Amino acid sequence: MDITSYMTELGKQARAAARLIATANSDTKNAALLAIARAIDSHRNDLLAANASDMENGRANGLDAALLDRLELNEARINAMIEGLKQVAELPDPTGVISDRQVRPSGIELAKMRVPLGVVGIIYESRPNVTVDAASLCLKSGNATILRGGSEAIHSNRAIAECISLGLAETGLPEAAVQVIETTDRAAVGELITMTEYVDVIVPRGGKSLIERISREARVPVIKHLDGICHVYIDDKANLDMAFNIALNAKTHRYGVCNAMETLLVAEAVAPDILPRLADAYRAKGVELRGCEKTRAIIDCLPASEEDWSTEYLAPILSIKVVANMDEAMDHIANYGSHHTEAIVTNDEARSSRFITEVDSSSVMINASTRFADGFEYGLGAEIGISTDKIHARGPVGLEGLTSQKWVVYGHGEIRQ
Repeated sequence: MDITSYMTELGKQARAAARLIATANSDTKNAALLAIARAIDSHRNDLLAANASDMENGRANGLDAALLDRLELNEARINAMIEGLKQVAELPDPTGVISDRQVRPSGIELAKMRVPLGVVGIIYESRPNVTVDAASLCLKSGNATILRGGSEAIHSNRAIAECISLGLAETGLPEAAVQVIETTDRAAVGELITMTEYVDVIVPRGGKSLIERISREARVPVIKHLDGICHVYIDDKANLDMAFNIALNAKTHRYGVCNAMETLLVAEAVAPDILPRLADAYRAKGVELRGCEKTRAIIDCLPASEEDWSTEYLAPILSIKVVANMDEAMDHIANYGSHHTEAIVTNDEARSSRFITEVDSSSVMINASTRFADGFEYGLGAEIGISTDKIHARGPVGLEGLTSQKWVVYGHGEIRQ
């Protein structure tokens, strides 16, 4: 396959489809989303069979447990994809919305209109449900999309793409509005991230090495996050039962996800009360614990190295640090965090107010698990990714994050004097 020619053709088709999808009305886009949901429901056996092939290949190629978990499709995850499509269909359409209308001294009326970004290239690993999430959000926000999933999920992604094509065709929308790259050749990624003529933004979802490569080599603007080094701080004014539940959930609900807690920070005044209880619960779930000297004086665990504080494990491993107070906790987060998600457990309103004001992350939580940092949980229906950037979009990126605004001027014959 001539990769350059193949990718150029995809780009041309996407650009042409973007012009059509941008003008589609909300009813048509919603009908397409529901048609895709029906196609997935009626082809779930095909999806499971395709995924079984990917899982078999993944095991043969030595994928670890966390990656296999991200790769697997089951009935519950297919149901979640269908529910996500339905939720996106129910969300308000951001495109075409006029806001901030005002009359200027010259007599012109000035406003802003929310518009699609155009063509969105999405590069992701392992999780085939991203294919549906990305397609649904791009479709509802009036964007065309080119999807490049990981080679480990090629059969699953192709099967999902067939369902998407069926839904688009049923409602008369261009099938090129959602295109899945068929080749697993990594050169296709290099082409996609430099096709400035056809692609308006790139969203990478995957491991740090992938995102670093995209950030380094892309000529197209990128919405990204590199790491999910998420923290939970248990304050000395926390309800310890609540703290126990939150700290356990944040780490063990799922390991291979970017919003899982990787470092637990505990105020030294309550560390002797809460850490032994948590340590027992973590060990019961097979979590390896690594702690600072103060932690190791309270519980039996491995020593934490300097590298541990800046490591996203995506595995049943947790680093623990006992801190003097919230200020030391926030200093640690500032030094080692990745600006993704941090949580404080406390009953002190002044401290919680300081924490959400001073901690510089895309999601900051009070008395809740970091696992809620998710587009579905935030009511976005799904998410295109999580951005730790500060320009354009931050946190879970949903429909509005896939749009921009343009100025609109309503005149009545005015001329510039």
